[in-house]
Amino acid sequence: MREYIYELFESTGELTVETIVLRMAAASILACFIYLSYRISHDGSIYSRKFNVSLVALTMITTTVMIVIGNNIALSLGMVGALSIVRFRTAIKDARDTMYIFWTIVVGICCGSGDYLVAGIGSAFVFGLLLLFGRVKNDNRMLLILRGSRVNESRIEALVFQVFEKRATLRVKNTTENSVEFIYEMSRRVLEKAGREKSVTDRFYELGGIEYLNIVAQNDDVSS
Repeated sequence: MREYIYELFESTGELTVETIVLRMAAASILACFIYLSYRISHDGSIYSRKFNVSLVALTMITTTVMIVIGNNIALSLGMVGALSIVRFRTAIKDARDTMYIFWTIVVGICCGSGDYLVAGIGSAFVFGLLLLFGRVKNDNRMLLILRGSRVNESRIEALVFQVFEKRATLRVKNTTENSVEFIYEMSRRVLEKAGREKSVTDRFYELGGIEYLNIVAQNDDVSS
């Protein structure tokens, strides 16, 4: 039995039903690891169940295509030509999604060509790395938008300088005859540190002449 299974793994000649089933089964197992990895590394609103299922399906489809192509050069060129007319316009929500798509394609290629060892070891390393670093997120950029009386322009700038300890960057300054509007950019850590002893909004409204103060979070990810 052991020798029979070994022969199936090493088989590179004519395809049999057993070989096809074995390659699809190996792809299914690795696709489950990809599914689990994506589920662990994505949480909250950024997680898409449909996309995760699509990753599993993409692994199986790629494996099937590789089994069909095999070592037939003419068929592989025809497949490339057929796929070249397909244009994908799905927006990528997270930069990591591109990596997962590439991972599924590589696993499908390896399983479809019978390179189970490469697919297994490679997926194990990728799974381990994503398990360690998959939850790393960008530090949200915070925007402080405030509008006040123009006579208090210098006092507002001085208070921003004092509250955020020179770590707030002025991005926009709009003025009219009677009012002035500032937009400052900073990191979330700077904003949280400034509000530990006393609320940031309270400190600015105590200055007087402030019409409104808005705090907006910005993130480079489309999903945020």
